[in-house]
Amino acid sequence: MLLIHGLGGAPAEMRFLARRLHRGGFTVHVPQLAGHGADARTLLRTGWRDWLASARGACFSLAAQVEAVYVAGICVGGALGLALAAEQPAIRGAAVYSMTFEFDGWSMPLWARAAPLIQLLADLPLLRRVRIAEPYPFGLKDAQLRRRACEGCGGFIEGALTHLPFGSLGQMYRLGRHIEHIGAGVRVPTLILHAREDDMSNPRNARRLRAALGGRAEVRLLGDSYHMIHVDRQRELVARMTGEFFGAPDAARAGGGIACA
Repeated sequence: MLLIHGLGGAPAEMRFLARRLHRGGFTVHVPQLAGHGADARTLLRTGWRDWLASARGACFSLAAQVEAVYVAGICVGGALGLALAAEQPAIRGAAVYSMTFEFDGWSMPLWARAAPLIQLLADLPLLRRVRIAEPYPFGLKDAQLRRRACEGCGGFIEGALTHLPFGSLGQMYRLGRHIEHIGAGVRVPTLILHAREDDMSNPRNARRLRAALGGRAEVRLLGDSYHMIHVDRQRELVARMTGEFFGAPDAARAGGGIACA
């Protein structure tokens, strides 16, 4: 199984899911997306096509080891997984956590919801380098995790950024539009998990994604998490639902282990 982290995130954020899914019989690979793991300037030198290219390379590597590939990811990672599913026959199923076409959750400022405008302005020299801080509560309903995030200015995950450059935010929105454009070509079964109280992206994003896809897609809403459902209070449930949707323990049992880039 290919697990893909989110925008500005890092493989470390997928560690919990990787361990649980590995116990369920999956060979798990967690790549680091292009431009990630360093700083905002490095991230800004890449765009969504570069992120997709790095995920594609990881998919090729995993496909050489197993008979079937499943892909799951959070936000941008989930969108990249769907883009791969549209082009890679080896992929048999996808899971998308907290899909974000628009940052329209209850904690987001009004300007963040203007996706079309942001795409137009994101490449302007004076704006693309502006760094945007992730707003409280950092996608976390769990008070202990949120406290750790607050004490670390939002960056409690090793390798993750605490601020995103405006230009990269624009790339995220363009990736979302790409998914809507190719969505009819995504024919693999897709699990869409989203928190009812997502602080960053309203559940309407999940329904919008389901409407865009050409294959069977199921939307399931979680009642005790915010945006970061893969690390928040219901992470165990996310892992179990993902494994069951992909047929654990038999559908992808292939030995092997966990590989994190």
